[in-house]
Amino acid sequence: MLKLESLAWRYPGAPAAALDGVSLTIAAGEVLGLLGPNGAGKTTLISLIAGALNAEPGQIVWSGAPRAVGWAPQDFAFYPALTVRENLEVFAGVIGLAGAARRARVAAAIAFGQMGGFAERRARTLSGGMKRRLNLALAVLGDAPLLLLDEPTAGVDPQSRAFLLDAVRQLRDEGRAVLYTSHYMEEIEAVADRVAIIDRGCVCADGTLAEVCAAAGGEAKLQLGSPLPAPLAEEWTRRYGLASLGAQRWTLKLSGPFELAAVLTELAKQGVAVRSASVGEVSLEDAFLKLTQRALRDDA
Repeated sequence: MLKLESLAWRYPGAPAAALDGVSLTIAAGEVLGLLGPNGAGKTTLISLIAGALNAEPGQIVWSGAPRAVGWAPQDFAFYPALTVRENLEVFAGVIGLAGAARRARVAAAIAFGQMGGFAERRARTLSGGMKRRLNLALAVLGDAPLLLLDEPTAGVDPQSRAFLLDAVRQLRDEGRAVLYTSHYMEEIEAVADRVAIIDRGCVCADGTLAEVCAAAGGEAKLQLGSPLPAPLAEEWTRRYGLASLGAQRWTLKLSGPFELAAVLTELAKQGVAVRSASVGEVSLEDAFLKLTQRALRDDA
């Protein structure tokens, strides 16, 4: 549905580009989970797709679907003094809906957000979770084929988070494309068909959850039948982050499963007996830390 080609953006006076050559695709019926530390460029990327900023340089190429976007930003994007229904009516008018079409889309958005019992409540009186639902209801109001959801569960209770994640799955099942950013790894793991990790304005990884984790490598565990020679231990400490678990048990951080074969070959050359060897799976959090060298919420 959407192809991003070498998108770049630098804020005036900034020492570095917020985005530097970002290329991604988003397909219909797909949730693309976008991860990155604070300041990595996630919100800037969403702003470019939504048209709030113009890519300089780069291209945003649409295919097939109408060029319409629904956007739920991090901040609440509604009028606090208006009721839920009044907010939806106002924004329906902004996007050009009128008459029966407006009434139908407002009713559909209220139903989607399960806000029927709150339609006449002023937005400022809603709980944090209900405000997030209203944000999402406004995003789906225009029935757009592409939804941009920027931290849609920020500050909500567990029940509201579960509802919002189910709503994202429903959008995907309806054939929408969803770009979803979050500070919660478990949310990305729960709803994303593909994952993209960006850091310092560049894409570090892009693929399925399994592909991204595999690309980050894994941790090998060795149980040896004889001591590890000191020179080899020193070399592997530098190369693989070798760590002892005691009783001739060791861990090594490998860049991929293929490196385990090289490790076993070297042990055989040194005459070291191997009782067992395995490579464990890498979690999304492990992959993120390895690829960015930063925690998800780091600012620097």
